[in-house]
Amino acid sequence: MREVEARGGFGKISSRYLLAILGSIGLGIVYGLKVNFHVAIVSMVNHTAVGGSEHGDAGEDGPFEWPKLVQGLLLSSYFWGYMVAELPGGRIAELFSAKWVMFFSVAINIIAALLSPLMAELHYGGLFVMRIAQGIGGGVSFPGMHVMLAHWAPPNERSVMSSIVYAGTALGTVVFMLVSGLIAGKIGWQYIFYLEGAISAAWLLLWGILVADTPAKQIYVDKKTLKSTYLFSTENNSKITCNLEKLKMPWKAVFLSPAFLAILIAHTCSNWGWYMVLIELPLYMKSVLKFKISENAVLTALPFFCMWLFSMVLSKLLDSLRGRNKITTTTARKLATGCASFIPLICFVALCYVDNRGAAVALMTIAITAIGGMFCGFLSNHIDIAPNYAGTLMALTNTVATIPGIAVPIFVSELTKKDDSISSWRIIFWVTIVLYIVEIVVYMAFGSGEEQKWNRAGQIEVGESQPLKSQISPTTNKSDKI
Repeated sequence: MREVEARGGFGKISSRYLLAILGSIGLGIVYGLKVNFHVAIVSMVNHTAVGGSEHGDAGEDGPFEWPKLVQGLLLSSYFWGYMVAELPGGRIAELFSAKWVMFFSVAINIIAALLSPLMAELHYGGLFVMRIAQGIGGGVSFPGMHVMLAHWAPPNERSVMSSIVYAGTALGTVVFMLVSGLIAGKIGWQYIFYLEGAISAAWLLLWGILVADTPAKQIYVDKKTLKSTYLFSTENNSKITCNLEKLKMPWKAVFLSPAFLAILIAHTCSNWGWYMVLIELPLYMKSVLKFKISENAVLTALPFFCMWLFSMVLSKLLDSLRGRNKITTTTARKLATGCASFIPLICFVALCYVDNRGAAVALMTIAITAIGGMFCGFLSNHIDIAPNYAGTLMALTNTVATIPGIAVPIFVSELTKKDDSISSWRIIFWVTIVLYIVEIVVYMAFGSGEEQKWNRAGQIEVGESQPLKSQISPTTNKSDKI
């Protein structure tokens, strides 16, 4: 242990929180390079030529005469790659290396972004391939980060670390969308991809050098991280588990597990509400309330910053209460998930009847802020119930939960195609409300923060008093041994 203490961390920054910060930035890049295309395509398409001028006047038209069908395929193709890649990504992260899965996730997004202008000039089919490639990278990002958190986050800090990491998706969305709009307006749509891709590449160097799959393999690991992760788990301080071999996935036990199914249902129902807020509420405000949210960039970004702040405060509070044994992990997860579902539910009920612009903006802000509870709620729960299979479990729930991302725009489009009045939107909102009710009832009844028995299939337990060397994977390099 003396060698570990001598190596230290990074000044006052714990090595595990350095991982969390870099993980947050990595997910921010993945999400940012996903949404920047939604901004860029407005400047890329010649809307006058294709018969749609709602995005701007003729002076703002781009060079590509892509019909509506092609535009829709380019926007949706991301999800094709996303859904296909998730499950393989989770298993690869568990069996080989979560660090390099995350590296691949960001790298392929950067490469595809840098190549996008060239592909667009050649043929939209090339851009279509780039979007699928970015979707593949996005699909493996959540499972990869879940495995990293399972290795690095002590149980008493799991809520905070998960919130730091996954809140990066909200911040990345906001920052990249705002910056992309400025770049497109000032110097051209091509530079959205060139500048954002090139700057993001710096993350690859930092991640490759400073991060390892586990604390045992981390050159710069600090003593506190090593103790917290391996020896002094506040929820299991008498025993730790030791993998003897790469474990087979207990598929039957997983799909018969009420705790897992509760996460699956919560993740899917919550994502319907999340995509409703993220994608469709601005349309509601424009069509029903005649409010142009693009008039105020700060107003657009504010709810997401509120979400980030709320998730940090809530996760720290819950971890503090858990650390003092005031609440259990199960209670913490249910409280956070309750905030992320019940409060937006109330906001959607109010939106069915409000006709005031200011009130609508306030309700949208409250809803998005409260949804931030999901980061330390069900979204962290896979690691609690089965840390050995956290990547695959996340891949399973996130694959199903991606369906609302595809279904919500279609559902809203069909209902509002002939009538975009409040009567149509009430149907949309009440469907969302019902799904939130399903999430609350199922998760409160069956959600659990306790480790499931099937997580330890094929493992042995070793006493805490055993030397740390014997608890480290046999694949650890000699230079990494403590």
